[in-house]
Amino acid sequence: MVRTVFVLDGRSRAALQVVRSLGKRGVKVIIGNDSWVCSSFFSRFVSKRVVYPNPKTKGFKRLMFALLQKEKIDVVIPVRDDTTLFFSRYKEELSKFSKIPVADFKTIMKGRDKSQTIEIAKRAKVPIPKTIIVNSLSDVLANYKKIGFPMVLKPAISTGSRGLFLLRNKDQLDQLRDSLFHRYGKYLMQEFIPSQGNYGLNVLFNDKSELRAVFVYKRLRDYPRGMGPSVLRMSVVNDEIKKYGVRLFKAMRWQGVGMAEFKVDTRDNKPKLMEVNPRFWGSLALPIYAGVDFPYLLFKMALEGDVTPVIKYKQGVLARWLLLGDLLWLLKSKDKLHDLKEFLKFFRKNQIYDIISLKDPLPALGALLEGLEFIFKKKKREHAFNRGVIF
Repeated sequence: MVRTVFVLDGRSRAALQVVRSLGKRGVKVIIGNDSWVCSSFFSRFVSKRVVYPNPKTKGFKRLMFALLQKEKIDVVIPVRDDTTLFFSRYKEELSKFSKIPVADFKTIMKGRDKSQTIEIAKRAKVPIPKTIIVNSLSDVLANYKKIGFPMVLKPAISTGSRGLFLLRNKDQLDQLRDSLFHRYGKYLMQEFIPSQGNYGLNVLFNDKSELRAVFVYKRLRDYPRGMGPSVLRMSVVNDEIKKYGVRLFKAMRWQGVGMAEFKVDTRDNKPKLMEVNPRFWGSLALPIYAGVDFPYLLFKMALEGDVTPVIKYKQGVLARWLLLGDLLWLLKSKDKLHDLKEFLKFFRKNQIYDIISLKDPLPALGALLEGLEFIFKKKKREHAFNRGVIF
């Protein structure tokens, strides 16, 4: 019997990996997105495309309920934050029609809201940066000496490093305005962690919060530099990061997929938790290629109730987000000659690409069209470039 999956957020690199993972196994793939221009719509593994309204609107809710009642969809996989939050909120009602392998809304918010994440990490004895939660600029001014400089200010809820600041002195702090808090709400004021390595931990837990898959990678470069998503990364084994990450997700009573970021502090050589993503992550191509196929495991677990744990994978595998993350990394370089030499290493051993694939080539065209939208549409351009600020 042919199974059907509905994957949302087609513009996401992770969505494309879900489409490829399941499509090559014969699963019928319906892909959704909030516009026609997205890389996943061009994949040869897609059977049907759905364009939906903004996931925060009532129109999106009406369409999702109607679609799941009309279509025979076995599993629904949301990928980005807004759709994950929607399906976690309405999981009980929509589970009458399809399997929804995400945690409930309250649990998702434990990873989405960084202030909740930090408090859970404290109780679970997971190392974290020195942190103070603040609700206004006056709170920051009253407490900044307890943190010291350099310090990081980041919203409790945001994505892609938006609203984040790295401040090196009081003069830079004085340039901030209370409008930040009107836009983002509460902030985390944290000590800056001098790092000898940034790492990501990917996990899958079953409905009993038992670990079913785990993967660790090292970030080799990112955009925005030092604070944004990785554009080049490598599979590694790091038992300490695995220990702390799994401990954190267990303390959250996690279900489904999730991702945690750590920095290894040069002062004590200990990994410190940066944040959690309560959903699929942009670097999903890497664990799949290295041997941990998270989308297939999640899909299978949704249908069968559980899967055999997968904890071993290939080390030294590289994955690169060339279109468009690495291009932005190069464009924003302060030493373009040096960085161009690194950028031109297209054919390294064991290197794959997040989007480019000879077996499924057309999504690269979709990514280029998305890039043109960033150039010609102001709102899209601001979304791509207006990220964290390093003074």
